[in-house]
Amino acid sequence: MRHVITGGSGFTGQVLARALAARGEAVLIFDRTPPACASPFLPGDVTLAADLDRIGLREDDAVYHLAARQFADAVPRDGRDAWFDAVNVAGTREVLAAMRRGGARRLVFFSTDMTYGLPQRLPVTPDHPQQPLGPYGRSKRAAEQLIRAAVAEGQLAATIFRPRLITGPGRLGILAKLFRLIRAGLPVPMIGDGRNRYQMVAVEDCARAAMAAVARGCPSGPFNLGSATPPTTRALLEAIIAAAGTRSFVLPLPAPPLKALLGLLDRAGATLLYPEQYGIADQDILLDTAATRESLGWT
Repeated sequence: MRHVITGGSGFTGQVLARALAARGEAVLIFDRTPPACASPFLPGDVTLAADLDRIGLREDDAVYHLAARQFADAVPRDGRDAWFDAVNVAGTREVLAAMRRGGARRLVFFSTDMTYGLPQRLPVTPDHPQQPLGPYGRSKRAAEQLIRAAVAEGQLAATIFRPRLITGPGRLGILAKLFRLIRAGLPVPMIGDGRNRYQMVAVEDCARAAMAAVARGCPSGPFNLGSATPPTTRALLEAIIAAAGTRSFVLPLPAPPLKALLGLLDRAGATLLYPEQYGIADQDILLDTAATRESLGWT
């Protein structure tokens, strides 16, 4: 059996590839750019059927679909829905079509907790309504719908994961701005009073969940991924500052005017945070992972 990882040169993909290789599994990374890890690699674009067909998918392959446009990329100021959809939706459609042509029937898909939008109840269970706040969440929701339709038609078995912020050594993204402030010893602005919990999930735990899903025949889920006992945002920021040993300090700011300012900056093209990011920054969000534990034996 081969384990084919689309977008495998990304942060989560490379950790997953190394974990699979450590188990002696055959791995193939399919991405537009080569990975830093030592893994068999095939260059290609998930939006191009001809590129996907060069993988030569077959019945015993397991596909981990991680390729996506994210906020860490060069997000345009205008036309964001179309920009995210061009890869996150259209690419998913092409991956499903390639699996159908090759006869591959096992899929693991990494969606996002951003498909939920503002929580209506806590903890957020997988059956929570999906009302995303912006284009990234909407694109992932649409990709999920394509996958669920393929499952309903009997084309494949597919596991959908909705992780909170995936973290680990080497992952910067939105956190790079935070780290620069702390390194410089500057105040760290915080949206709201920081009493809300900020849940994350370790990248190694995401890799373990993906492998567990394939081992169990790719149960549908969807499954949440998040830490069991997340700290408050204030406690988290203060602990990072303490570990760094700089003179930075947390500066709580009223959420409504700060969000309004961030919105103005985003519309002006001077984005510090995207609406989907700052919209939930002061919200108490806790994903319920009970179903993940019960179905996949995952913690």
